[in-house]
Amino acid sequence: MPDLAYNTPTLKPVHFWGTSREDLRKLGEDVRETIGFQLYKVQQGLPTDDWKPMSGLGAGVSELRVSAEGQAYRAVYVAKFSEAIYVLHVFEKKARKTSRHDVAIARQRYQQLVQGRKVRIA
Repeated sequence: MPDLAYNTPTLKPVHFWGTSREDLRKLGEDVRETIGFQLYKVQQGLPTDDWKPMSGLGAGVSELRVSAEGQAYRAVYVAKFSEAIYVLHVFEKKARKTSRHDVAIARQRYQQLVQGRKVRIA
């Protein structure tokens, strides 16, 4: 039997921070599938279809942008760490500009993530 291991990409694990997994589960099936597929692309080291950097939240933070069901949805994540991809916040965007509340949640979770990594490394 041939060894197919060379065809299997090594995927970074995805870790959901705070309530981001539960927030994702509350969204419609199409949105969940789209976000999931886009995160799979990130796991493979590929670019997502629509994203933008959110460097104001922290180094390496990106916003995955999804439009579905006539609404806008976002997943804020960090992929710069070698051990995993961290999903910080998932939400439905209600206005043109991301709300202060959603930005604050993502920023706080990023800071917690960085602090937790420092403790583990030390």
